[in-house]
Amino acid sequence: MRGEGGTVIPRSASGYIAQLAQWFPVVFVTGPRQSGKSTLVRTAFPTYEYVNLENPNLRAAATQDPVGFLAAHPAPLIVDEAQYAPDLFSTIQVRSDERGEAGQYILTGSQNFSLLRSIRQSLAGRVGMLQLLPLSWQELQALDPVPTLSEAQVAGGYPRIYDAGIPAHVFMPNYVRTYLERDVADYLGVRNIDVFRAFLRLCAESSGSLINYSGLARDISSTYRTVKEWASILNFSYITFTLQPYMSSGVKRVTKTPKLFFYDTGLLCHLLGIRSAAELLTHPKRGAVFENFVIAEMRKQYLHMGTEPELYFYRDDSKREVDLLDCTVRSHPRIFEIKSSITMRDKFGHQLSQIGELLGIPAENRAVIYQGEESYQGKNFAAQSAAHLLATYPQPAPAA
Repeated sequence: MRGEGGTVIPRSASGYIAQLAQWFPVVFVTGPRQSGKSTLVRTAFPTYEYVNLENPNLRAAATQDPVGFLAAHPAPLIVDEAQYAPDLFSTIQVRSDERGEAGQYILTGSQNFSLLRSIRQSLAGRVGMLQLLPLSWQELQALDPVPTLSEAQVAGGYPRIYDAGIPAHVFMPNYVRTYLERDVADYLGVRNIDVFRAFLRLCAESSGSLINYSGLARDISSTYRTVKEWASILNFSYITFTLQPYMSSGVKRVTKTPKLFFYDTGLLCHLLGIRSAAELLTHPKRGAVFENFVIAEMRKQYLHMGTEPELYFYRDDSKREVDLLDCTVRSHPRIFEIKSSITMRDKFGHQLSQIGELLGIPAENRAVIYQGEESYQGKNFAAQSAAHLLATYPQPAPAA
């Protein structure tokens, strides 16, 4: 990936996709539109032939005669936007079985809701999967100058913002019109696009909150079933994700409702009407945006390593709450409170310490993540600079 001025931005998923190609005959890279999938696969496999099924002639050939198409384009082969020819997958299965080699076909696709069924049916056991999300804070460290945390939250991580120098306030409206309203709204058969836009804005307003489908349905004069279907498709298309509540046999009376988050805070800020870092600093949703940023970054960095993260929040009926539990390494759980403040306050860690004690998580695995520069270990929890922690996570960041 190239930054503005030609700077190469290495993708953290490069190592994992190379491993997948050594293990599986087919590698499938999915993720949201414009997350850098094409650039990643063409950079990682420069000697492979490349075909893009956005091309109507290639799409017609792959759809009408998949056997002939693969004969004309033999492995090793990259097939970009493979969702346009799902019938190709069974032919790829036959060809890959015949050759019996790893790394024969690299496929990419954005429309996760229509792709996964075909992949599971045709390529089960033969495909290694990578979820590629927009650029992470860790990857943005390759830029010169490196954006500030506030700038990164507002701009988000879609690569075109950086490699083409497109301002986020120009990129995002076009992204929503071109991709969300084309892919998602068309798939759902949405008749009134204004209602769908209102739904997107309400999802943004609800970021970091417990999901209330009934409330969303009431606010847009729709039905519970419709809103739940729309929310599910946003998840499948890598626009949003849910954070599940932490549950354990030893912990009673906790909430069972998940929270809603966006994969990209640039899109979140656009939907909230935030256009600059200066606006973010005084916006009432500043804390929610920062919480979303931290949680999405951690999820993103795990997925780019090929690890399915086990991230949760904690909330019980006594209203005790902590923003994030990372149980991905079960022998080493970590618990975090996330504060948008630049100044660290001892009171930020009060409930963190209580819940950490309740769950048996030691003080060195508890931290308040904030927007200041200093990191240190205290008696009951650590203070962690978000800029430092997220540049190295999931590796532990040393205290300053």
